[in-house]
Amino acid sequence: MADVTTSGAPVEPTHEPEITEPVDLCRADGRLNRAAVGWSRYPLHRANLRGRGRAKRWEYVCVTAPTHALAVTVSDLDYAALHAVWFLAPDRTETAASALVPLQRVALPDRSGGGPVSVRTKALAVDLLPDATGVTLRARTADLDAEVRVDRPPGHEALGVVVPWSDRLFQYTVKENTLPASGVVTAGGVRHAFGPGSWATLDHGRGRWPYRVTWNWGAGSGALAGRVVGLQVGGRWTDGTGSTENALCLDGRLHKLGEDLVWSYDRTDWTRPWRVTAPRTARADLTFTPYHVRTDRTELGLLGNDTHQAFGHWSGTVVADDGERVAVDGLHGWAEEVRNRW
Repeated sequence: MADVTTSGAPVEPTHEPEITEPVDLCRADGRLNRAAVGWSRYPLHRANLRGRGRAKRWEYVCVTAPTHALAVTVSDLDYAALHAVWFLAPDRTETAASALVPLQRVALPDRSGGGPVSVRTKALAVDLLPDATGVTLRARTADLDAEVRVDRPPGHEALGVVVPWSDRLFQYTVKENTLPASGVVTAGGVRHAFGPGSWATLDHGRGRWPYRVTWNWGAGSGALAGRVVGLQVGGRWTDGTGSTENALCLDGRLHKLGEDLVWSYDRTDWTRPWRVTAPRTARADLTFTPYHVRTDRTELGLLGNDTHQAFGHWSGTVVADDGERVAVDGLHGWAEEVRNRW
């Protein structure tokens, strides 16, 4: 691959505006506030969604260790609430529980980390309890009990992005990775610890979505060559909007990639390597090699979901803002394709 920068030379800046002051996501009439479109290093947007109709709100946390992973979702889809707890054990067995509750409304804060989130159903219970230095996660199902502490180092940056399909349909997302995690999951009577080398990724989402949508999302966190490296890449759902959710997080500092990335993978064999590249700027040249694929399908009339989330390791390079070519070889994380009718 040909280099696009000289050693130590700054790269072309993203065309997306950087938001540096607090801003409302919506206007008084509920439509998109165009002044909110852009990206930020900290959660500066207030998701002041009004009324009902196509609104989607969620909090997602995924905690990874070298041998196991825990994922928790709390969501309000406007016409129903959908919650899930999922655990992958070192022997690659899965423990999962979910709850779809028609017409349930969930109290979710309008700012990322702006308040506690708690849900209780017959199948599961989840608490997300933020404070000044991180968040405590508790989850319980019939087969699983988890308590994990997620720490946020001082000054740690998170990628906030507003994606505008139109003035009526839009999404605000905050993706934050490389957050140190510690705690315990007991699944099927077996205790599994999250210790050194464990990391959390937080996904805060608020917006109004099209009925049909497909997205790709990839993430990774780890300590490589004495540095803390985080990878955040997306695709499909942002293409053509002028906004992207792509960034390198290096020692807690974001390096924004303002290009629609090209994803290549085999939908007939999800275990084959995935490729993610930035053909215009060559700032990303990545390969993802799975070791486990989580599959989840839902068909409930008008509601449908088809998820393939592969866990594995990244390799390749990402170019930082100053032109440094950062290797991500061995970075642990995931890549996914999700197709929704919602």
